[in-house]
Amino acid sequence: MAGRIREDDIAAVRERARIDEVVEQYVTLRNAGGGSRKGLCPFHDEKSPSFNVTPSRGMYYCFGCGEGGDVFTFLQKIDQIGFSEAVERLAAKYGITLTYVDGPVGPQRDFAQRGRLVKANAAAAEFFVEQLASGKGSLTGRQFLADRGFGRETAERFGVGFAPRDGEALLRNLRDRGFDEEDLVTAGLVARNSRGAYDRFRGRLIWPIRDASGDVVGFGARRLFDDDRIEAKYLNTPETPLYKKSQVLYGVDLARKAISQSSQAVIVEGYTDVMACHEAGVGTAVATCGTAFGDEHGRILRRLLLDHEAMRGEVIFTFDGDEAGQKAAMRAFDGDEQFVAQTYVAVQGDGLDPCDLRLQQGDAAVRELVASRIPLYRFVLRNVVARYDLDHADQRVDALRASVALVSSVRDRGKVEQFVREIASTVGIEIDEVRRELGDVKKRPAPRTNARTSTRTNGAAAPSAHSAPTEPAGEERPVRAPVPSFGEPRFADERELLKVVVQHPHLITPHADGLDTDDFTHPHAIAVWAAAATEGFPSKPDESWAARVRGHVDDTDVQRVLAHLSLDPLRATGAPDTVLVDALVARVQELTVLRHIAAVKSKLQRTNPLESATEYNRMFGDLVALEQQRRQLREKAIGGSLL
Repeated sequence: MAGRIREDDIAAVRERARIDEVVEQYVTLRNAGGGSRKGLCPFHDEKSPSFNVTPSRGMYYCFGCGEGGDVFTFLQKIDQIGFSEAVERLAAKYGITLTYVDGPVGPQRDFAQRGRLVKANAAAAEFFVEQLASGKGSLTGRQFLADRGFGRETAERFGVGFAPRDGEALLRNLRDRGFDEEDLVTAGLVARNSRGAYDRFRGRLIWPIRDASGDVVGFGARRLFDDDRIEAKYLNTPETPLYKKSQVLYGVDLARKAISQSSQAVIVEGYTDVMACHEAGVGTAVATCGTAFGDEHGRILRRLLLDHEAMRGEVIFTFDGDEAGQKAAMRAFDGDEQFVAQTYVAVQGDGLDPCDLRLQQGDAAVRELVASRIPLYRFVLRNVVARYDLDHADQRVDALRASVALVSSVRDRGKVEQFVREIASTVGIEIDEVRRELGDVKKRPAPRTNARTSTRTNGAAAPSAHSAPTEPAGEERPVRAPVPSFGEPRFADERELLKVVVQHPHLITPHADGLDTDDFTHPHAIAVWAAAATEGFPSKPDESWAARVRGHVDDTDVQRVLAHLSLDPLRATGAPDTVLVDALVARVQELTVLRHIAAVKSKLQRTNPLESATEYNRMFGDLVALEQQRRQLREKAIGGSLL
């Protein structure tokens, strides 16, 4: 395996790979002013965007969870890969050749694996498309598409293909093109049995499943022939390093731009439904791949929707009106709280899915289906109330209680009030009675839970808030004071000065010799200044300087602070000038002097002026000099309007 990547090559990749271009493959960004862009953080759930990207500095930072770094850090974090793989992936994308030095020591991860698997999937997708265009067996696939209203252009747009019935056709093709059999197995394209390797997909219509960046990460395959030994109608790629069915949405590569622009996402149930919606003009349609819509799918959509209060987005589910559709609606309702956007349900009265609806009634009917959506809570409520005979008083009471049980789980106050009114109207009772019942439910004590288990739905164990790690008998663990938050008001001046240091380092150059780590009190601030001083300060603006400083920092917490400082705007309006910088430096130095004054005063109080007159007089003179120095620094700070 290759050794360490040469530093010059890493720098070249960092310079070429625009961080906003990379981030926007995962997150919708909006201009936030000052050259920064903002979106919903991909690393934690949030209702309003606090994830900031500044392309000019090549840095990102989330003011909500504190994650931050450069383009390599972003890829490492979001795709759970190593540093070398992040560099290699971006180098391949931007056509940069990497040079390796110093051979590996000990076992290493195969950082180039993802690139090989992506290439294998892309080659397989090309092969399947070629097979659909020719061959006797593929005639059945072309007829299947034609019967559903899809012509050649639509098939090409979605990359639909055909897997030959020959059990080794794809395997032979990819071998001839130089792909390693082990990679083909890892990618899920090929399987093995006692007789050897064979194509996983045979005699089926094939849809490539792409991630938001357009890379083929897996495939969906539809049964075409009655004598297919695998009876399942659909087969999907198994879980692989690329394909996680809970984290992919079919059609997201084609829909992501429309979702971002319209703040709307339409969730359908199948590949042909996605195709039908897009052909009918509903370009925001996506589908899950062989699994129910889950939290990970929701997080993907929230990032693309830029899902927060100001955007007023829409998430529209299409369900069949049967029992299975009702169960799917309940699952969606359980996850409704993750969206700020209003959630809706679009159900066709005849029970037709979008593909059949378009085939029977045309494109306009598909658009009308989406337009006639109703709020998800209303759909769920109607299904619950339909179980009761509302002509009987006792049944109305039961319906009320069942309905309130639904609304009691809703945290959004605006949605609660809508739900309450809907219950009153649907059940046929006074709205105040619904509110009283809701109030009674909230007053009831919550069920007691075992302190050793989490109350979260996944059932994972969670430590008690008051628990402490168990120590070996006879050993005493040293007590360490917790590191205070760098966001506390007492560190405001240090933060402000370090923002200038990181964002405008050339302005600090005249003050570099007059500042020292002693001028900073928070350990993260000390570490940032030490890294900056190690790098040295430029004489003119240098947008890559902050990235180089980061190379001197090993602590991940300090790296996050550095990213925060690089993106957090200064309190002062407009571009900083020498007057402002002089004032900031003076204020921080004044605080240092104040600390010295406090130390001298404390020692004076503990010194007897009669027994130690010489020492006492010396310290008193030091105190007078320090007070004079403090006043001078205060005047500089006032000159910069900092006080």
